[in-house]
This record gives sequence, C-alpha cells and structure tokens, in this order.
Amino acid sequence: MRLPENRGTLGYCLNVHPTQTFAEVRAALLGPTAEIKRRLCPDRPFGVGLRLSAEAAAEPNAAAELAAIFAGEGFAAFTMNGFPYGRFHGAPVKETVYEPDWTTPERVAYTVTLAETMAALVPPGERATISTVPGGYGITLRRREAAVAEGLLQATAALVRLERATGRTVALALEPEPWCLLETVADAIAFFGAHLFTVAAARRLAALAGLTVEDAVAALPRHLGLCLDVCHMAVGFEEPEDALPALAAAGIPIHKVQLSAALRVPRMDAAGRARMASFQDPVYLHQTAVRQPDGAKRRFLDLPYALMGEPDDGAEWRVHFHVPLFAELEPPLASTRDVLDRVLNLHRDRPVSAHLEVETYTWDVLPAEARGGLTVTDGIEKELRWVLQRLS
Repeated sequence: MRLPENRGTLGYCLNVHPTQTFAEVRAALLGPTAEIKRRLCPDRPFGVGLRLSAEAAAEPNAAAELAAIFAGEGFAAFTMNGFPYGRFHGAPVKETVYEPDWTTPERVAYTVTLAETMAALVPPGERATISTVPGGYGITLRRREAAVAEGLLQATAALVRLERATGRTVALALEPEPWCLLETVADAIAFFGAHLFTVAAARRLAALAGLTVEDAVAALPRHLGLCLDVCHMAVGFEEPEDALPALAAAGIPIHKVQLSAALRVPRMDAAGRARMASFQDPVYLHQTAVRQPDGAKRRFLDLPYALMGEPDDGAEWRVHFHVPLFAELEPPLASTRDVLDRVLNLHRDRPVSAHLEVETYTWDVLPAEARGGLTVTDGIEKELRWVLQRLS
C-alpha cells in the first residue's frame, strides 16, 4: 500500500506462508494474500513482499507467471526477502538459515536470480529491494570479511548491469541479526566503512561492471545498504534514536525496514521462565540477550540455552522471536513493541525508508497465548491495520 505524505510503500512478507515451491508461492498469493488485499484495499494496489526459495526462483517462467498474478490481482511488487535460501517452514531451520553465505557463488547466483525476477515485476521508475543475510553465521566467518565483501561486490556488479539493461534499479539490503557477521548497526557501519564504501571497493566494482570509478562510487549506495529489522535491533538493545542518525552520518542508506517486535520479559523470575519455555521450538533460532540491572549483558545462541543458564532474577530478557505487532501478552511476558513505536514515530516525522514490510513469520510456531485466537490471515490483516493506525 502506498502511504500518504511520501512515507513509502507498506506490505507484508510472504515468508509467513510456506513458499518452498513455486506452487506454494502461487497458492499464497491467490489465497491469503488476495483475501487480505480484498479486506484492506480492494480498489488500490496492495504491496506484497515476495519470498522465493532457490527452488521456487528456479521455476521456468517464474517471473512471467508472477507478473501475470500481480497484474491480475492488483498487487504491487516492491521488495523481496532473499534471506532464506532453502526451506523455511515445517522443518528445522536454526543456523542453516544463513547458508549459503556471502562467500559462496551460490548466494551470489541466487540473489542475482531474485533481482532479475524483481526487475520483471516493478514498473519503470520504481526501485526494488532485496533483503539478505548479513554476511552469514558469524562464528564461521571470522576473518573472512574480505571474501564476504567480494561476494557482495559481484552481486552489485550484476545489479548495475541489470539496471543498464532494463532501466530498473534493484538494491540489496543487508539485514543485521544477532550472531551473524553483522549483528548491529555499529557492526554494519564498521563493515561498510572498511570493505564496501571505500575507494578500493569502488575500483573493484568499476572493473566488474565496466564503470568509471566515479560512477562506481555513486552506484555503491544506490545498490547496497541495510534492511533494518526492528526485532533484531531490539534484541541487541539498540536505540533507534541513536542508530538511525549514525547510519545517516556514515552515508549508509536504509533501503528497507522490517516492522517486527521481539519477545521480552522486563524482569525475569520463575514465572517468566516457565512462560518463556512455551516459546521454545525446533524450527527457528531464537537468539536471546539478557541485561542485568547493573547493565551487564549476556547472550545465548538459542532460547533453550538461556533457560538452562543461571536464574537471572530481575534481569531483562529479549528474545529473537517475532511476536504479532498488536500482541498484548499477559505479564510477566511483554514485547519490544515500544521500540517499533519509536521507529514508526521517527518515520512519520521524517521517512526512514521507502519500503516498510511487516515480517512476523512465526505464526506456525506461536503459542496460543500470542496468537490472540486469530488465523494467520486475520493476524496479518490486524498487524497491517495496527501499522496504518500508527502512521496516520
């Protein structure tokens, strides 16, 4: 949905539905997505954040069929989630969601295929964005930053050539996430400053894409930037009032914002641990950050490890578990919706990004208390209405 007063385009991410095969993508678009559009904006284009696995993206004529569906249903293409390469529903994902990482040709080729698909969907003059893994799983990529940067520059060169051939601009948006190579905004600023927005990187892009160095300098921020996932920010205890100006000062564009909220316990106790246990699941990784009353912090790769640790009574817990934006959890559970509210307030005053995407992909594993008795379709509709109300 196009928001008033140049506040960008709002949609929801298709990764909440099974999208491993192209048949599943088609079913999601023609089923729940079409129904949500009918309820929210039957007479206006409806923004859809696509998600294609590598398997679905390789389907012959995928772009042409998607274009026909979008035209027929009145959907607006503006962004794609290019983070999960493989299966994302119904089987354990955990750390494999970061594979293949940006040191591999598979990640480059997959992302270029997604970009070619988006170039076939967006109208002339519109910019498309693709969010992607922030390098990869951090433990496996220590001291391999240069190889990650090379993969990103190869993909960027392909985006430059695609722009030259089609007139469509596609931007790649790295999505910082706990336990990845880029975990925080500060990590992203350091990485871009050392490896991407440099003279050496511009020269490398110029050689790869057949540009002058001056044109390559201009092309880098046009095609590379960040996807700011608000849940991830909150789990890292990042403050949007600090993070957004820091990115602006570093010249790093926010090509996309994923509107999301994390699970939170303001003051952990035995009741909080008992309730938190119901959010463990075998599918997704739920990185957990614990902040003691004195400000000291500890981190855990997954929620079960945090629950096996010391009691931490009185500490604040934040868990990478996307909960519905409207959720009113019974204490001692809560969410980081206040952080999202602050981001939306900042966006309302001065737009943070042209692309806003609701991304609560966890409906399949949400405990009943967090679902509010809603179906996935009803829940997505309610989340989008919640955002529209905040931005009105």
